[in-house]
Amino acid sequence: RCGDVHAYLSLLSALQQWLTFAPVADKTAAYFHISLEMVNWLSIVYLLVSIPFGLVATWVLDSVGLRCSVILSAWLNMTGSIIRIFSVLNFLSLGSQNYWYLFIGQCFCALAQPLVIFSPTKLAALWFPDHQRATANMIASMSNPLGILIANVLSPALVPEGKHIPLMLGVYAIPSVTACALATVGIHEKVPPTPPSVSATNSTSQPFLTGLKMLLRNKPYLILALCFGGGIGMFTCFSALLEQILCEKEYSNEFAGLNGALFTVCGLLGAFLLGLYVDRTRKFIESTKICFCLSALASIMFAVTSRFRHQAVTLAVTSSLFGFFGFAIYPIAMELAVECSYPVGEGTSTGLIFVASQIEGVILMILLQALTVHVSEDTSSTCALDQDGALDWTSKYVLWTLCWALDCTRYPVLVLAGLCSAVACFYVIFFHTDYKRLHAETNSGDLVNAEDAAIADVPEA
Repeated sequence: RCGDVHAYLSLLSALQQWLTFAPVADKTAAYFHISLEMVNWLSIVYLLVSIPFGLVATWVLDSVGLRCSVILSAWLNMTGSIIRIFSVLNFLSLGSQNYWYLFIGQCFCALAQPLVIFSPTKLAALWFPDHQRATANMIASMSNPLGILIANVLSPALVPEGKHIPLMLGVYAIPSVTACALATVGIHEKVPPTPPSVSATNSTSQPFLTGLKMLLRNKPYLILALCFGGGIGMFTCFSALLEQILCEKEYSNEFAGLNGALFTVCGLLGAFLLGLYVDRTRKFIESTKICFCLSALASIMFAVTSRFRHQAVTLAVTSSLFGFFGFAIYPIAMELAVECSYPVGEGTSTGLIFVASQIEGVILMILLQALTVHVSEDTSSTCALDQDGALDWTSKYVLWTLCWALDCTRYPVLVLAGLCSAVACFYVIFFHTDYKRLHAETNSGDLVNAEDAAIADVPEA
């Protein structure tokens, strides 16, 4: 299925662009003479753009089709990656305003992201039988952490010093151009010639607006959207801010990249194993609840350990556990969203969760930045201090009266771990649902078998 492979490549390329600058945030700030907060906005803009455009993307995916969605995403992503290169070209220089090339380029890439990141459940539903859907969704969805992995490893390797930023931007443009060419010429069919399952044969997906109204009245779905959306938002914060959290405690960019790589590789392994397990057992709810609790425990371990220096091994282990259990939830929760919202279209049911995750991610990113203070002089810090200095992610900073009373502003990373634990508890206690799509397919299969038996019993004339 070449078209499936091209969809995976488009998703992988889109996620690489998102975290291009996060692993080398300090060097990016020094090269463009901007603050770390401005570098963080290159990641935050993905979340902001995806909130309004996410709804458009769900409509495109369910109404126009998977093929058009992937191709449009590939073109937007390529355009954004090329615009980012303008920031380092002398003949297009805007002087001190070159940052805006980066920002506009990130906006184009951000427009591309929802179109392709909402697609794995639609791809699995259209092209794979029911006993392979969770695995197929897992493979497509894991293009997300794989793109994060490449960014965490590649960016520090390409940018040992700030002067290598132009090289990094050029290298990241190559997969975007390649994915755009492959998607444009390689994806020919909207659906397979032979439907792989009963639900694909007898599609009962509701119109977009009708489906949206059904989702907003679906209590289990809303709980899943709130909890899983919050989980995605927390993982977004962790991925985007990891380098800044660790460099203030004397850990290098390379070590932060290694932690991000371990976080992602172990997440890929966890998602693969859980996808195979769920395809065989259909235990969507039990699997996600257990993994959610274990990922909350891992987040607490990381938050505590990251407050101290010389804890490299412990940090590596906790990052691995956080990724293993946290990312394992990702593809299974997407399938669970379709199961509890059937017959709403797959693009709409998964897209709305991502819109919720972007809103929660923006709030968390802004909150955690607000809870930090600048460290202008710290000889033990490995952050580049050319601008305002490093951000202390474990400092006291009284911002809101309520948080001050609870002392929750003392350690911003602990705040993130506490939120992760609270969301996990809420999900375990309150989320319950039936597997509507599986039940519908079972009933339809029984009906088809009964009709075939009835026809077989009719005597020939």
